[in-house]
Amino acid sequence: MTRPRPGLATFVLLAALALPACRVAEPEATRPNIVVVLVDDLRWDDIAVVGHPFVETPNIDQMAAEGVRFLNAFAATPLCSPSRANILTGQYAHTNGIVDNTARDATSHQLATFARPLADAGYRTAFLGKWHMGNDDTRRPGWTRWVAMQGQGEAMNPRLNVDGERIVAPGYVTDVLTDYAVDFIKADQTTPFMVFLAHKALHPNVMQRDDGSTGDLTDQPSGFVAAERHRGRYATAELPRRANYGVAPVGKPALQRKIDTLPPLGPGTVTPDREIRDRLEMVLGVDESLGRIVATLRELGQLDNTVIIVTSDHGYFYGEHGLNEERRLAYEETARIPLIIRYPKVAPAGATLGQLVQTIDLAPTVLALAGIVDSAGRDGMSLTGLLTGDSTDWRTSLLIEYWTDTVFPRMLTMGYKAVRTEHYKYIHYLTLPGADELYDLAADPFELNNIIDTETGQAVLPELKAELRRLQR
Repeated sequence: MTRPRPGLATFVLLAALALPACRVAEPEATRPNIVVVLVDDLRWDDIAVVGHPFVETPNIDQMAAEGVRFLNAFAATPLCSPSRANILTGQYAHTNGIVDNTARDATSHQLATFARPLADAGYRTAFLGKWHMGNDDTRRPGWTRWVAMQGQGEAMNPRLNVDGERIVAPGYVTDVLTDYAVDFIKADQTTPFMVFLAHKALHPNVMQRDDGSTGDLTDQPSGFVAAERHRGRYATAELPRRANYGVAPVGKPALQRKIDTLPPLGPGTVTPDREIRDRLEMVLGVDESLGRIVATLRELGQLDNTVIIVTSDHGYFYGEHGLNEERRLAYEETARIPLIIRYPKVAPAGATLGQLVQTIDLAPTVLALAGIVDSAGRDGMSLTGLLTGDSTDWRTSLLIEYWTDTVFPRMLTMGYKAVRTEHYKYIHYLTLPGADELYDLAADPFELNNIIDTETGQAVLPELKAELRRLQR
């Protein structure tokens, strides 16, 4: 499982405050444009190309047909704020300091995002949408265009900070953000650009206000608000179910704890069908947004000179193990994400890759494709080698980590470090003695049978524990 790696800085403060110097290894004429589309809470199997029985994602599917789809992409921390920091910095949460969803406004102003070296190298850079590392909506370093929501934002008529001016933008949030993306792309054809479009979709329409309170901002029963033109599209669709749907946890002490304010997990605690259908209707707007961006790039003659990345911060439980909103766990449904990269100069059309990749790999990949070398310590690895067919020394295991928080009662004291290999997943709970879990993913892809106390489990456990220690170093 081990792979030689150079030493990485692990001091959180130094990593967070580092102001990376950079040099441009590619002449401006050959530097690609970059568009990153980050969808909130999108599961890896919420798109048609993966085999979903009814969801309509023609533009995402076309991206996969013209680019590379990664079959085993994972969030380094399956929670909104840390995952966004993972993506933007290429660093684990334990490196950059964004470990939870609390208001880490000051730290998020100091992050060594890939926008900073891109801007230093002459790129126009636009952040559009949900920043969500704190409620502060003011501009962060490295972005020449700044259109950000405060906190979670609103589905309809979102409040936006547009380069320092706070406005209310009329319309559906996905459409509004796409308008800004298209306008930015069209504004200047003489300078390479980078767009980071962070959708509010598929998050429910609940916003944290200035005073810290929250509230449901819609009359939609589920809180998940699709564009009006898409509402009801899947109202009668039969939902697919994974084999672990509604199954009460067995051999999972962390999930089987008795919590006075909550019922035990099982068939009665699954995600409501209406919520799932409403979420999937929100994907329709995201897919149309991608189609508009691609059409704009094609119209400008820039499509094949643009790296397009479509991904998610983490997944979402649809009732697997009886779970609904507790998406912070290391199980496949929330840790695994979609990842598609289109760039014909490097990424072969229609290819699928099975190597283990993570959110922390995106920042090094973007900088490598832009021909920029910077001095920031990034924990991830550039995917460019995989895209060109070179998997030499690629990782065979990855680290998933989570810190306990107080938002969901079931998640109290459930911080963990997990290692996932191509065959196994070992989850070590930091403050719950005797609660660790080990799964043989080849034999048990739905993570129903904890084998940690079996003969097989005991045989592989020492190696997995050693690998987890190595990854944390």
